[in-house]
Amino acid sequence: MRLMIVLLLGACALAGLQTWRIGGLHDEADRAQRIIGTLSAGIESRDNAIHRLNDDALSRERQEQTLRAQLSQAGQRARVREYTIQRLLNENQEMRDWYSARLPDGIGRMHARPAFASAADYLRWLSGGDELSDTGKLTRH
Repeated sequence: MRLMIVLLLGACALAGLQTWRIGGLHDEADRAQRIIGTLSAGIESRDNAIHRLNDDALSRERQEQTLRAQLSQAGQRARVREYTIQRLLNENQEMRDWYSARLPDGIGRMHARPAFASAADYLRWLSGGDELSDTGKLTRH
């Protein structure tokens, strides 16, 4: 009978130990599920970001192609305009004289701009509202 009680107590202790161990495993499984949920959300967020970046890259590529086409067209128009000017200058002495004549001082000062190191400097100057340079005083008689 004693042996039976000892065996029964041992079985109860073993069952209690197993129950405690199973509870710990459930806690670990819950923590692992939370970690998996967090990682899955991170992966989904990363995938969305990659998708957006790919879309942006495609959009920028299309915009770049459009800008390159516009630049090519502008270059072509500039060449045509330069060719036309040269043709007119070659055909007409009066036009050559006018083209090579110096601008009046006041107009020359209006066209004068400071030197810029970058486009940003030019934009800053342009939006700064600087007044036109003095072209001379006009007097009324």
